[in-house]
Amino acid sequence: MILSLMEQYSQRLDVVFQALADPTRRAVLGQLNKGPASISELAKPFGMALPSFMKHIRLLEESGWIQTRKVGRVRTCSLEKKAFKAADAWLSAQRAQWEARFDRLDALVEGRVDD
Repeated sequence: MILSLMEQYSQRLDVVFQALADPTRRAVLGQLNKGPASISELAKPFGMALPSFMKHIRLLEESGWIQTRKVGRVRTCSLEKKAFKAADAWLSAQRAQWEARFDRLDALVEGRVDD
């Protein structure tokens, strides 16, 4: 049971970070950081065909980074907090581990370690 939950968490993180691996998707998240925007507004700076751009939008939505809503003929995207929380939790844990390692190294270098 616990192993299954850990595997699900790991797979979820894989998807969250995979979405960040592409510069187009990171740029879209940067644009959405300013507020919600329509698909056409988001696609404009990239000069790619709309079906190609929609693949990026779908991946961002499936990974939990964004949410889309359709009103009439306009689909609007906005940032979601779930993916940010998952990424931040993982990064915080990594940061804590490395800070502890550096603290131990500092103590060793400064001779503050009791053998």
